[in-house]
Amino acid sequence: MTEKSKFSGCRATGIGSMPGGDAREAAKTVTGSFADGEGLPYLPELPARGPGADMIGRTIGLLVDMYGHVEPSGWRISDRPGRDTRRARSWLGEDLDALEEFTQGYEGPLKVQAVGPWTLAAALERRGGEAVLGDPGACRDLAASLAEGLLGHLSEVRRRMPGARVILQLDEPSLTGVLRGHIRTASGYRTYRAVDRQVVEGTLRDVLAANGEEATLVHTCAPDVPFALLRRAGADGISFDFSLLTEREEEAIGEAVEGGTQLFLGVVPGTDPASDALSDPGGSVMGVRTLWRRLGLNPGTLAESLVITPSCGLAGASPAYARAALAHCARAARSLADNPE
Repeated sequence: MTEKSKFSGCRATGIGSMPGGDAREAAKTVTGSFADGEGLPYLPELPARGPGADMIGRTIGLLVDMYGHVEPSGWRISDRPGRDTRRARSWLGEDLDALEEFTQGYEGPLKVQAVGPWTLAAALERRGGEAVLGDPGACRDLAASLAEGLLGHLSEVRRRMPGARVILQLDEPSLTGVLRGHIRTASGYRTYRAVDRQVVEGTLRDVLAANGEEATLVHTCAPDVPFALLRRAGADGISFDFSLLTEREEEAIGEAVEGGTQLFLGVVPGTDPASDALSDPGGSVMGVRTLWRRLGLNPGTLAESLVITPSCGLAGASPAYARAALAHCARAARSLADNPE
């Protein structure tokens, strides 16, 4: 299986989060938006339901032999599974039930998302209130717990949707901050020491390995995406906000494409825009075509190298805009395939 074939049939998708709190409606939207066989349906996340449905809490619910509860400052490690952990697991089960209902007989790619080990370490507090990130041993334990939890989660998804080719996405918006030592301590006056790049890379590799030989990707909506590190860690795809790309990153983009890494480009606004940003699918990807020409890449590789997405999750959008944005991603991807130049 080549790197690109792992994403065959994937031209457009969403990042993960959706507005509202109705699991069936969200599942109906993410499956119906990509019903043409060229999109990538995914397990929706509904953070508007509250703690436990949020990005961090949802992933804490996946951990093995580690638990969390909500404090005013955020999620903190617990000795045993309490109400907040149980609620996170219950909502995930509800979301899986809904997706299973709308994917009966489905055969094709299906994406699931979880917070990656470094963003989780930056967000989850130890008992004293400082982040797990400040304790290397705790970081190792957390990553091991996450990897084991993902093994079980992915197995459950495959059991419920046996025809699916499951793709694992790790969300790492704090990764650049971890690498640069920009994550603030509990007091806010200091920052945690930057984590060694080899340690970051090795930990990501271990967690991504939970999906075996199947496709994996890492998503971040933060600037300065560490493309080379993510590729070395074994990510088959990298998802990012295209509007944050700078000229100094273009060489890394070219190397990623030529190396077979799939790029998930966030080109559609994640919240309702003031203007009609969804009126011209071709216009949404004009910058992508321009980048391809500037890098001297073959236009014919556009459709097979890229997946079109919103710039970030859609939790802050209206339900109507979220539906329209996903449909627009599919149309923009079709525009690239039909007219790469």
